[in-house]
Amino acid sequence: MTDATGDQPGKSGPRGAKGPDELRRQIAETRRELGSTVEELAAKADVRGRAKARAADLRDKAGALTVQLRSTAAQAGHTVQGRATKAGHTVQERAAKAGHTMQHRATRAGHELQDRASRAGHELQDRASHVRHTTQDKVLEAGRTVEHQAPRPVRAAVRTSWRHPGLLLFCAAGVTAYAAWRILRYPK
Repeated sequence: MTDATGDQPGKSGPRGAKGPDELRRQIAETRRELGSTVEELAAKADVRGRAKARAADLRDKAGALTVQLRSTAAQAGHTVQGRATKAGHTVQERAAKAGHTMQHRATRAGHELQDRASRAGHELQDRASHVRHTTQDKVLEAGRTVEHQAPRPVRAAVRTSWRHPGLLLFCAAGVTAYAAWRILRYPK
């Protein structure tokens, strides 16, 4: 039975990656393990070389049985080839499975990061919208307060500035320019 990560229970194997560096480390560790597995299988699959050495010894000892020995060697060669092919397929299947597992984990981690970033962006956008609305409400309330407490001619000017904000900015720029001119012309 395996747990959710596909590992044997009780074994300390790779867990879910906690970040890109951890994921790279797990990939490198899996590659090293697969490399050593391939080397071990290659050493075990070198039956053909051992069979040829044995065939040479038998040829020397039994010169009369040459025809039978060649037949046995050919049969041993086919057997070795079948075993090597099977071992190669096994290694290939394990490597493909490990690759798919790592790809799935990386994809899942990427989606989780994307979801977190999206949620954070929406939260910031909601906060900014709330601040904008709150500020806008405060400005409108201040404008209403000024409008109700100001004399009648000022109220008319406030209403006009709401309808024509460019005119208000132009007037404010003129007043500011006049004040700057007065300060610069008549310093204390």
